Amino acid sequence: MEIFLIKLLQFVLAISLLVLLHEGGHFFFSKLFGVRIEKFYLFFDPSIWKWKGSIFKYKPKNSDTTYGIGWLPLGGYCKISGMIDESFDVEQMKQPEQPWEFRTKPAWQRLLIMIGGVLVNFLLALFIYAMVLYTWGDEYIAVKDMTMGMKFNQEAKSYGFRDGDILIGSEKGDFKDFSADLFRDISEAREVRIIRDGQPQTINLPGDINLLSMLKSTPNFCRPFIPAEIDTVLPQSPAAKAGIRKGDKLLAINGIAIDSWNEFTEQTGRLADQMIAATTEADSLRLRTATIVFQHKEALPSRGEGQGVGLPDTATVVLTPELQLGVGMTSLLSYYEPTKVSYGFFESLPAGVKYGWNVLGGYVGDLKYLFSSDGAKSLGGFGTIGNLFPPVWDWHMFWLMTAFLSIILAFMNILPIPALDGGHVLFLLYEMITGRKPTEQFMIRAEYVGFGILILLMVVANLNDILRWLGYM
Repeated sequence: MEIFLIKLLQFVLAISLLVLLHEGGHFFFSKLFGVRIEKFYLFFDPSIWKWKGSIFKYKPKNSDTTYGIGWLPLGGYCKISGMIDESFDVEQMKQPEQPWEFRTKPAWQRLLIMIGGVLVNFLLALFIYAMVLYTWGDEYIAVKDMTMGMKFNQEAKSYGFRDGDILIGSEKGDFKDFSADLFRDISEAREVRIIRDGQPQTINLPGDINLLSMLKSTPNFCRPFIPAEIDTVLPQSPAAKAGIRKGDKLLAINGIAIDSWNEFTEQTGRLADQMIAATTEADSLRLRTATIVFQHKEALPSRGEGQGVGLPDTATVVLTPELQLGVGMTSLLSYYEPTKVSYGFFESLPAGVKYGWNVLGGYVGDLKYLFSSDGAKSLGGFGTIGNLFPPVWDWHMFWLMTAFLSIILAFMNILPIPALDGGHVLFLLYEMITGRKPTEQFMIRAEYVGFGILILLMVVANLNDILRWLGYM
């Protein structure tokens, strides 16, 4: 429950900040051009029976704007006079035009009002990235420094990769760290440079490997080789009862040899698949009973090398119901020193812009997979977004995730879908090019269509979250 509340708090804080600033962009340009703002709300406030739906509202003296917080946490809105928006206030549009209304302003002013929110979100993301680099710098383990190489799945091996290959780069440049960008670069690469057995080599690739398949396959297309050495042992755990100690190395599970944590998690994952079909306690106990072969630290010649000189030990253990052995795994930081880069204030600004631009480019490039069946299944709602935040309060990660969500919010809002800012921008560009303004009846119908599309996408995304939680996806 504590983890859930921490993630929820981070999610609500980030979304609230982004929504307020997004709507603040519309607010700023509206006020700049003398357009009246009727309501400025965080969250929506649909009426329930006689209740108007506001948790809080305040209208300053001599002001035309009511500020408030609604009860439905699905975003927020800035109600602009004389504009057809998600409020569907058609009665106002039937009244005579007023000089303070959106509809009476020149098209170029209306265009700036509509892109104000997107502009603020995009600039905010770049600024946050810059300040994160200025405050914390950039710290990562360079792929080229992973001298134990990678583990590859069968698809990767069919292209010519081998376990232990050290990835260097592609025709686009050197790889940085092990992240989604690495997979994206490999998926689009025509050739990948590697080090194999100490010698540089080049692997030719088709240039159009399916990125979604690379990420979703089990095991993944590639993952860093991490020796199956024990970092910690939990008291009274199956591992502790079997005599496994910190620094020991796992050699096999259920007769299947392993040399890395990659293979260990793969085998426990297969047990988890079999557990789904278990109908009795006896079936569950049988699957949880595992034979573990391990070697004590003192019998190993040196950390991460070989299987040791002493005889291995064998133990039969009963894994926890979650199929846990009760050990802490070593990580990349157990073997490699991270690369650290610091930035001065003025250095951080262009670096933040470059970082944010790369994030946006990767996100936009990946949208093509949305129109596949696997892509539709990968859509996530509020649960998926909330789970992006860490289980502990970490300001560094909080700001990185807030910047990422700001970029997503900016891009999604500029899509040419009616009811989004991008839909209004599309119609305004049409008006500026042709000199003809779409009719109010057309705009109302378009708003309904766009709103329906958004509701459908929201239902699908959150339904996917529910199905994942229930174990059906």
